[in-house]
Amino acid sequence: MTDDSRPAPGGHTLPASVPVAPRSGRHWSLFAALALTIVVVDQLAKLVVTSALDPGQSVDVVGNVIRIVFGQNTGALFGLFKDNAVMFGVVSIVVVGLIVAYHARAAPSLYLTLTLGCLLGGAIGNMIDRLRLGYVVDFVDAGIGSTRFYTFNVADSAISIAILLLFVAAIRPSLIDAAARTAGSPAPEITTPSPPRTADDDWGDGLEPDDRPPVGDRLR
Repeated sequence: MTDDSRPAPGGHTLPASVPVAPRSGRHWSLFAALALTIVVVDQLAKLVVTSALDPGQSVDVVGNVIRIVFGQNTGALFGLFKDNAVMFGVVSIVVVGLIVAYHARAAPSLYLTLTLGCLLGGAIGNMIDRLRLGYVVDFVDAGIGSTRFYTFNVADSAISIAILLLFVAAIRPSLIDAAARTAGSPAPEITTPSPPRTADDDWGDGLEPDDRPPVGDRLR
């Protein structure tokens, strides 16, 4: 068994190396910035739509395939469970707290940070509408003729992207595990230089003969 420490003048022990505190792999700045960006873009887009259109009014963007329409969604994502905006608003508060808590406790991963950042931004964007207006402003209407997809908004898109990323991660866990292993790799070490050797230093440990403990003490 080897000992990486060595005696120093005054009876103190110098470690062979000093570990550096590991850097945090949780990208909190990116997590918050991504969520905030989604919320701002979502709310600005909704403001433009509600200022330019009346409820139910629509404007063609790409013929009849893509339209901008002022929709009022009192339910959940893509218009599901209508007339429950207030209840979903309260639920959204809990969901926001769970997303932040999960990001804090999960293994550090850039992939997971991007995924949860999208999910958080989308949840907050729609939560603001539900608590402030009693409904969510949806404005993107896509389809062909009478066959239409659910009207959605920027927040819905962010949530859908997050769900897709989580689905991909469920199929390929290595996307998260690889980043977690990289973030949790051993921290680098700073090697402490050896004391300079003097002419009277027969042992090469930087100690003068008079500073070394008596032979009897070293053999105990």
